[in-house]
Amino acid sequence: MPATPEDLFEKLDALGITYETHHHAPVFTVEEAQEHTGDIPGGHCKNLFLKDKTGDLYLVVCLQETAVDLKAFRKLVGAKNLSFGKPDLLYETLGVEPGSVTPFSLINDAERKVSVVLEKRMMEHEFLNYHPLRNTMTTQLAARDLEKFIRHCGHEVRLLELPERDG
Repeated sequence: MPATPEDLFEKLDALGITYETHHHAPVFTVEEAQEHTGDIPGGHCKNLFLKDKTGDLYLVVCLQETAVDLKAFRKLVGAKNLSFGKPDLLYETLGVEPGSVTPFSLINDAERKVSVVLEKRMMEHEFLNYHPLRNTMTTQLAARDLEKFIRHCGHEVRLLELPERDG
């Protein structure tokens, strides 16, 4: 059974991580998120769940305005033919539905199947905002605490300057 937002908040509390959660209507796109959460301070982020043809999985976490060039990213990390992971694989691996992808979902990746890539520019923000496993809430925490959480989940953190698409 995947972790619930309440399980996540208990884990954050146990780690001594300070956070603030805001409730809002469900959001599925960056545009919808901006409409409901644009007044929350800090970096607003998006998450890409990717799979390559060898079965390697990636969670790319970046600022919502970053237009990631997947072809260049593939070369940067040495992946083969990247595509977005299917909803079934997303739920099986990270325990969330499309629209709720978040670095907090690493709490569900006990087998550590997912490689985590964080955008360097995103990590320069003091505070960052992510869904706490459901797209009806946004949780804010300090960037340093995001890294602490991810490492506690047993994942290495790769900080990269993500290649962006032109235009």
